[in-house]
Amino acid sequence: GMIALYSVTWEMDQKLGTNYHERFKKFLIETQDNDYMTGGAMTDPKGDRSKGPSQQHDPDLYLRVVERREDGIVVRGAKMHQTGAINSHQILVLPGTGMKPEDKDYAVSFAVPADAEGLIYVFGRQVNDSRKWEGKIDQGNPKYGVVGGECLLIFEDVFVPWERVFMCGETEFTAALVDRFASYHRQNYGACKAGNLDVLIGATSRIAELHGVAKAAHVRDKLSEMAHLTETMYSGALACSYHGSVMESGVAYVDPVLANTAKFNAARYYPEVTRLAQDIAGGYVATMPSEKELENPRVAHYIRKYYKTGENVDPIERIKLGRLVENMTGSTAIVECMHGAG
Repeated sequence: GMIALYSVTWEMDQKLGTNYHERFKKFLIETQDNDYMTGGAMTDPKGDRSKGPSQQHDPDLYLRVVERREDGIVVRGAKMHQTGAINSHQILVLPGTGMKPEDKDYAVSFAVPADAEGLIYVFGRQVNDSRKWEGKIDQGNPKYGVVGGECLLIFEDVFVPWERVFMCGETEFTAALVDRFASYHRQNYGACKAGNLDVLIGATSRIAELHGVAKAAHVRDKLSEMAHLTETMYSGALACSYHGSVMESGVAYVDPVLANTAKFNAARYYPEVTRLAQDIAGGYVATMPSEKELENPRVAHYIRKYYKTGENVDPIERIKLGRLVENMTGSTAIVECMHGAG
């Protein structure tokens, strides 16, 4: 989002004589100097998808400017699916779609502190999210494959001073801003999801070893296919970067067609790799008892006995690996991979 906004504000200033770019550079320097975590907010509720922002039955279904004052603007609306916003120091807002002249009030970009008056965070639920309070094994592994922390971010008449406003009414630049944001995001998606799947492939391979099937030809073929699809995703991220170009603003921009291809591959191949992981790992991934049963003197020894697959196999390692695979191949992770980055 920051990279896209850097180039677009430069272009606005060049064409319109505004000072958005200088404002944004000051904001960027302050962010870097203070190491502020910044949450990017783009996706609006959208309402009826067949209609534009100014055509909705409720004008707040796209975030908009409701008042322009001498010292700044007041905004109202919401942003959806905000990963990490609750953990951020500040929120950087961008328009969620390309807009027409009649959508002028919706063509707005700005930054506000995460604790600004009028900001309301409504935390989202995730599949099996209550496990995070119950222990470590049942989480899978909180360092890998965890989708969570998303929220509905509501702007209830939030004031933004002019020095933190980076677009206000310039509808002709919204499409470029959205497209560039999406291209950069899709570039990193190919590498990001490939990194996740590297972990999944390793866990699945280890489960195959614990089950005594690692040398079976069909298992080796499936592991090879998982690696092939993962590296195909990664290659898309590399390709769009390699074939990028430098814009007049001095910003390097990825090849948008190849960036879109990287995202397409991620959305298509990630579910297939997770399917293969579930295939190799087996049904125990979805039916294991709670880790609390490992502390239950009545059944703990039975769990260790019946989850042991070989003489030298640690059943706890097998259970941990199963939870990791479950966590990384669950429904929330698949939906996020499909819709993340647009």
